[in-house]
Amino acid sequence: METLIRILEDIQPDIDYTTCTNLIDGHYLDSLSILSLVSEIEDEFDITIPTVEIIPENFNSAQQLMLMINRLKEV
Repeated sequence: METLIRILEDIQPDIDYTTCTNLIDGHYLDSLSILSLVSEIEDEFDITIPTVEIIPENFNSAQQLMLMINRLKEV
């Protein structure tokens, strides 16, 4: 989780990622930030995030992102 928080803070530093649960719905992350985030996560965690996984439910919080990452690592 620490690695993910670091990636998120590099992209958008002004958010408390430990408590924020509406990163997408609250418009904290825009489309360019999401593209950067996907790229960084794929590189850091050695996974591929399919397009069908790039939905608000997976990207609204660091916790949801981590669940998605762990699920994709198992595949």
